[in-house]
Amino acid sequence: MTDLTDKPPTEQKGFDSKPFLQQLTTRPGIYQMLGSDGGVLYVGKAKNLKNRVSSYFRATGLNNKTVALVSRIASVDVTITNSETEALLLEHNLIKSHRPQYNILLRDDKSYPYIHVSAGKYPRLSVHRGAKTGQGRYFGPYPNANAVRESLAFLQKVFQVRSCEDTVFKNRTRPCLQYQIGRCTGPCVEKISVSDYADTVRHTELFLEGKSQVLTQELADKMEVSAGELEFERAAEFRDQLSALQSIREKQYIEGESGDLDIVACVVHSGYICVQLMFARAGRILGSKSFYPKIHLEESVGEILSAFLAQYYLAESLQDIPKEILVNHALPDDDILAEALTAKMGRKTAVTTKVRGNRAKWLALAEQTADQNCASLMVTRDNMHKRFEALRDALQLDEAPARMECFDISHSSGEATVASCVVFNQEGPLKQDYRRFNIEGIEPGDDYAAMKQALTRRYKRIQQGEGLLPDLLVIDGGKGQMTQASEVLNELSVTGVTLLGIAKGTTRKPGLEHLFVGDEQRELQLRPTSPALHLLQQIRDEAHRFAITGHKNRRDKKRRVSGLEAVPGVGPGRRRELLRYFGGLQEVNGATAEELARVPGISTKIAQTIYDALHSE
Repeated sequence: MTDLTDKPPTEQKGFDSKPFLQQLTTRPGIYQMLGSDGGVLYVGKAKNLKNRVSSYFRATGLNNKTVALVSRIASVDVTITNSETEALLLEHNLIKSHRPQYNILLRDDKSYPYIHVSAGKYPRLSVHRGAKTGQGRYFGPYPNANAVRESLAFLQKVFQVRSCEDTVFKNRTRPCLQYQIGRCTGPCVEKISVSDYADTVRHTELFLEGKSQVLTQELADKMEVSAGELEFERAAEFRDQLSALQSIREKQYIEGESGDLDIVACVVHSGYICVQLMFARAGRILGSKSFYPKIHLEESVGEILSAFLAQYYLAESLQDIPKEILVNHALPDDDILAEALTAKMGRKTAVTTKVRGNRAKWLALAEQTADQNCASLMVTRDNMHKRFEALRDALQLDEAPARMECFDISHSSGEATVASCVVFNQEGPLKQDYRRFNIEGIEPGDDYAAMKQALTRRYKRIQQGEGLLPDLLVIDGGKGQMTQASEVLNELSVTGVTLLGIAKGTTRKPGLEHLFVGDEQRELQLRPTSPALHLLQQIRDEAHRFAITGHKNRRDKKRRVSGLEAVPGVGPGRRRELLRYFGGLQEVNGATAEELARVPGISTKIAQTIYDALHSE
C-alpha cells in the first residue's frame, strides 16, 4: 500500500488502488476489504481477482452503496486459491468468522430440530437438536421448533407413542395425564403389550419415512381383520388413524412427487429481502422458514441467493443436505456451489432452477410466500421480527420464538381475582388466542396460588388439544412467580418451553426491569433502548391491560349481583326504589340502616337485612 499523501486526486479516498491493481493476479481467490482500524468491511470471491477487484475502483458506474464501501477501504488483502470451489469455501469461513458489515449475513446459523425415535423396549418420541449421538432413528430436519412440535402432536394423537423422559417413564406407578387424554398407550404401567407397542412405533416410522401408501394399506388390513374378529373398538381405532392420515396427506403431499429436496425462493422489494426455505422429505412438506438478510451493497437477486445458499448449506451445524435444491433465480456460480455441496456430503447434490410439473408448483408456492412476507415487512418498518430476533440474541436461544404467552394476575385486595393469558407471534398479538381465568378456591390476595391455578388450567387444556404450546412463557413477576410456573410445567410434563420472568426494578420505572431466564432463574438486565426489552414490555403491558379489564368486569358484575340481588326479601321493585332514591349502587352501599329505612317500601327490619348483607365482609 502506498503513502496516502501521495495518491492522485482522481483515486478513491483512503486507498491508492492503481499500483495495487497493476500487480494483482488474475487467478481465482478471495479478497478482504479492510477499514482504517483493520476490521474486515467486505469479503468476496472471484474467478479472476484482478478483474473483480478492479470493478470497485472504476471512475464511473458505481452505485451509492458501493461508493460508500470504497470510501472506507484502507487496504485490500487477497488469498489465492487453486479453484473457485476453494474460494467459495474460504469465503464462507471468513464471513462466518468476521461477519463483515457489507456482506449479506445469515443470522440463523443454529442447528435444526429433528424427531428422534429412541431405541429400547418402549421407544420414546421426542424433539432432538444437535449431534446425533443417541441410539435410535432421526427424522428431519424441521424448519423450526413449532413445525416439529406440530408433527409430534399429530403423531401422539394418532399413534400414541410415549413422549415422557426416560427417568419419568421408569418411575411411573400409574398412568399420567397423556394416557388419560388419549395421547399415550401407557407402556410405563404395561397398559399395552410389547408387540402392540412395537407396531405403533413402526407405524410412526413409516409415516416419518413418507411411506404413506404402505402404512395406509397395513392399517386398512388390520381394520378389516379386527372387524372380522368382532373387535369393533380396535377396528374403530384403525379407522380413526386412517382418517387422520388422509387428512394430513391432503395438507402436506403433492401426488406423484417423492424424494428429498429443499425449495429456496428469494424476493427483493425496495431494499427488503425475504428468502423462503421449504423442506420437502419423501414428497411431504415438513414446513418452511423465512429469512430476512440485510443488504449493504446493490446486488442482484441471483447474487443474494448465492450468498445465502453458501452460508446456509456450508454451515458446520447443518449435516443433512438433500440431493436437490430448487431455486427461483439463476445463480452466477451454481456449478461451484453444487461442487462444494457434493464435496461436503460425499454424494452428488444438484442446484436446479428450471423445473416443471409438481416441482414448479412448489417453487411457485415458495416464491409467493416470500413475496407476501416481503410485502408485509415493507408495511411494518418497525417490525416485530426485529424485536423477536433481538430477543433471541438477548436470551441466547437457538432460534427466535415463534409463539409467546404472557400471564398476569389482577384483583382488588383479593376480590374478583382474574388471570390473563395473552399470545404474540412474530406478526404481533394473536387476540383470538387470548384467554382469561376466573380464579376460585384460593386465599384472597395469594398471587402465587392464582398464578399456579391459571397455568395449570391453561396447559392442561393445551395438552388436551385446545391450543399450541408457546416457545417462550413470560410471567409478570419475579422469582416466586417463576417457581410456580416451573412447578406447573414439571407436574404436567411440559417440555420445550423457555420460562422468563419480568420484574419491575426498585424504582418501578420502565426500562429498569429485571429478567429471570429458565429454571435456573438466570438474572438478566437489558438496556432501556433494547428492542428485546421493548417486546417484553409490550406483551407484559398487554397482559396487564387484559387482566385489569377482566377483573373490573368480574368485580362490577359481582357487586351488581351480590350487592342487592342476593339479599332475601329484596325483589325487583324494592331494588328499583333503592336505586332511584340513592341514585346508584355505590350510594346504596354507603348508606346506613336508618337511611335505607327511609326508602318507600323498605321497613326497618328489611333495611337492617340489606345493610348487613352489604357489609358482611
